[in-house]
Formats: sequence, C-alpha cells, structure tokens
Amino acid sequence: MFYLFIFILLFLLEIVYFKIADKYNIIDKPNERSSHTIITLRGGGIIFYLGTILWWFISGFSYPWFFISISIVSIISFIDDIHSLTPKIRLSLQLISMLLMILQLFLCEKEILESNNLIIILGIILIALFVCTGAINVFNFMDGINGITGGYSLIVLLSLAYQYHQLQFYKLTSLIIISILSVIVFCFFNFRNKAKCFAGDVGSVSIAFILVFLLGILVFHTKDLSWLTLMAVYGVDGVMTIFHRIMLHENLSQPHRKHAYQLMANELKIPHVVVSSIYMVLQSIISIIYFAYPGYLTMFICLMVLCVLYVLFMKNYFHLHHYSD
Repeated sequence: MFYLFIFILLFLLEIVYFKIADKYNIIDKPNERSSHTIITLRGGGIIFYLGTILWWFISGFSYPWFFISISIVSIISFIDDIHSLTPKIRLSLQLISMLLMILQLFLCEKEILESNNLIIILGIILIALFVCTGAINVFNFMDGINGITGGYSLIVLLSLAYQYHQLQFYKLTSLIIISILSVIVFCFFNFRNKAKCFAGDVGSVSIAFILVFLLGILVFHTKDLSWLTLMAVYGVDGVMTIFHRIMLHENLSQPHRKHAYQLMANELKIPHVVVSSIYMVLQSIISIIYFAYPGYLTMFICLMVLCVLYVLFMKNYFHLHHYSD
C-alpha cells in the first residue's frame, strides 16, 4: 500500500509537470536530426529526480553525497532543457557531480580508503570517472525515440533489483523500487507511438546517474567490474557508433543519426516502440545469461556478440542512411 501511494503521487506529479511545461512552453521542436515529427513536451523525465527526492526523505536522508550529486546534475540538465547552457558550464558541473557520487561510493566501502594506497584510490577514481562519463553521455545520446530511455532503464533496474536481492543487500531497495515506479509512470506517457512527453536531458542524465550509482555500489562491494554487463547493449551501441564516426572522419561534437536505433526508426521505418522493445529484449537476454554465468568471460563473450551484431547490421543497412542524406 505504501508503494502504491508513492506510485499515485508520482503519477500526479508528472501530470502537474505537464501543465507547467505546457504553460511555459517547455517543448521539443523537431529538426533535421530528430526521429520525431511533432512538437512534444520536453523534460518528462524529471519524474526520475522527483522520485529520488521522495526516496531521500523516506530513507531518512541517507547517502547525502549521492543526493547532492544527482540534484546538481538534474537541475543543471533541466535548465539546459529550457535554455541551452555553454558546454563548459554543463560539463564542469557534471564533473563535480560525478566526483561527489564517487565520494559516496568510497564512503560506502571505507576499507578502500583505509588501505591508504594512493595509487589504487586514484586508479579507481579515474576508472569510475570514465565509466560515469561514458554512461551518462551514452544515455543522453540514446534518448532519441519513444520508449527507449524508459524501457531500457526498466530492464536494468529490474536486473539490479534481482541481484541486490540475491546478495541480500537491502539498503537501497527503496531507491530501486521508487525508481522503477517513476520509470513506469514515464513509460505510460512516453512508451507509445505518439508520446505525450520526452525525457529531456534532465531525464536521460538523472536516470543514468541513478543506474550508475546502483551499479557502482555493486562494483565497489564485490570488487567486480563485470557487473557493467547489465548495461552492455547501450554500451556497445554507444562505443561502436563513436568508432564508426571516427572512421567516417566526422566531428564527434556534431549531432547525428547514425546509432543503430536511429537507422531502425528513420531509414527502416520500424515503429519506435518496436525498436525500443528490441533493445529491451536484447538487454534482458544478456542479463539473464550473465546471471546464469557471471564473470568476465561472460561479459567478454556478450560484448563480442553484440559488436558482431552491430557490425552486421551496419554493413547491411548503413547505405540507407547515406541515401537518405
């Protein structure tokens, strides 16, 4: 009953935001790089951050550095959704947020700090920064069609919920459940052929921050980086697309429509919800395989299979993108 109340409250908060967005013209207008064709409300993904606020109060203000970090990055992303900020300001505040989140991870596993091994600590910070930066940017880039951010995040959250239960690590159960509820609320309005709203930067960045934090807890607790397999599909699409654009001698800072999901939706004309469902099913299969055979070997095999699928897909269909240009 408690979580049912939270779900209803989140639903009402999303509707209230729609009225605010409509009044103040917070909208997403299609352009030549868009995969949508009608004006739609932007920033519906703010519900992920609102859910985090509810969790923080419910949890008795636990994990304060994580809450401060996600607050900074969510607020700056929402401002950027309304009025574009300079990359310098946006990236600086994102860096501060990621460092604060890493601080929270260290505080959760204090034995790492107590080792007093400066080289190991600096190495962990650099790896964590690399993973955080990559995940946040990939989630932002992948937020381009109806349902993909919400649907994919739901699969990752359910996978995390299962693994936290298996490890009997219940400290963050409420955050996982409330995040799942907020994603379901968002999907109700976004996972459809004609979306009521888009996530916006505030949505894609905040949900990425939540997922990275939850994964970070697992990685720090078990000292095992192979948990990143739970976001392998997004990771492979993002990294392989970057390599592809480098091969094409493109400016990586410029917008594009070369992700696999964009080719499916734009050139192959596959409905958005079908494309999003494909990504959900792929990640579900990968996660199930990893749970059955956890470890680095499984991660490597899954990544290689996904890379091969990506290359075969591009080899067969990328010419359609050239033709459309």
